[in-house]
Amino acid sequence: MTLTEDLPSRRDPVLVTGAAGFIGYHVARRLLDQGRAVIALDNLNGYYDPVLKGLRLAQLESYPAFRFEQCDIADRARMGALFSRHRFPYVVHLAAQAGVRHSLNDPYAYADANLAGFLNVLEGCRQTDCRHLVYASSSSVYGGNSKTPFRTTDNVDHPLSLYGATKKANELMAHAYAHLFNLPASGLRFFTVYGPWGRPDMAVWLFTEAIARGTPIRLFNHGRMKRDFTYIDDVTEAVVRVIDHPATPDPEWSAAAPNPATSLAPWRVYNIGNHTAVEVTDLVSLIEGATGRTAIRELLPMQPGDVPDTCADVADLKAAVGFAPATPIAEGVKRFVTWYQGYVA
Repeated sequence: MTLTEDLPSRRDPVLVTGAAGFIGYHVARRLLDQGRAVIALDNLNGYYDPVLKGLRLAQLESYPAFRFEQCDIADRARMGALFSRHRFPYVVHLAAQAGVRHSLNDPYAYADANLAGFLNVLEGCRQTDCRHLVYASSSSVYGGNSKTPFRTTDNVDHPLSLYGATKKANELMAHAYAHLFNLPASGLRFFTVYGPWGRPDMAVWLFTEAIARGTPIRLFNHGRMKRDFTYIDDVTEAVVRVIDHPATPDPEWSAAAPNPATSLAPWRVYNIGNHTAVEVTDLVSLIEGATGRTAIRELLPMQPGDVPDTCADVADLKAAVGFAPATPIAEGVKRFVTWYQGYVA
């Protein structure tokens, strides 16, 4: 097979799971803008407001090359039938039960979506000879690591939340399928994604909403937290580029000194982050400036499952696809606040 034949055709349909979600919506839209056909899947659950998910879908449904299937990825029979019917050459798997804190209260939702659901995706890809599976992992896999920036070559055997543990499990499951069935699989460790059409349970939205309403914002670890806030347009660009670069075996991989980020199998993991740690208190100040209002701060202790700092090393990503996120937090916050004000108006 030649290099040209390896690359995705614009006629090849791409399955995007979780397409009514934040990242899924943006990835589906970018693919559609590129002229690709997208088959989107989502179960439209109530983890957060389904109306927001419906509004995202309404944006996508204006594209002739878009088709939506409402389906739970944990439904083995329906997922098998979906893959058999379409035989997707490219799969972008973004559906999951998200949220670190929620995993303390509803652990079975994470087992169903993130473990059983991911297994259904892997089996679908195996049975239909998928040419590249790109799937969402998370910065949460770094867990108890304290040395930053986090590198894909770091050990990630000490997750601090069930959510993080399921994402680590996804990486291991994908590696097994890459090894056993030669399924090219690329895992993307997302770092605190934010931007227009975002998730209402994440910091940038929560803080903006609280400041606009004049209610307190909760700052855990008494505000002494740093996050690698990554703007959604950068995340989307990275995901779409990775689709076009299927994972390949690393000929330099050694069992005597194994690289945790590569393999003799066609398997890779990448950090998708802005490679900049931002104090959460600085984020609050930026939102105050963008809204013209002052925040009421409520300082609270560290929450179970949280980590104090995150920051991504993205050298592997840049080397592989020639791109690394770089939108300044001030610019990204300004864009989000402008979108939010129009959304709630």
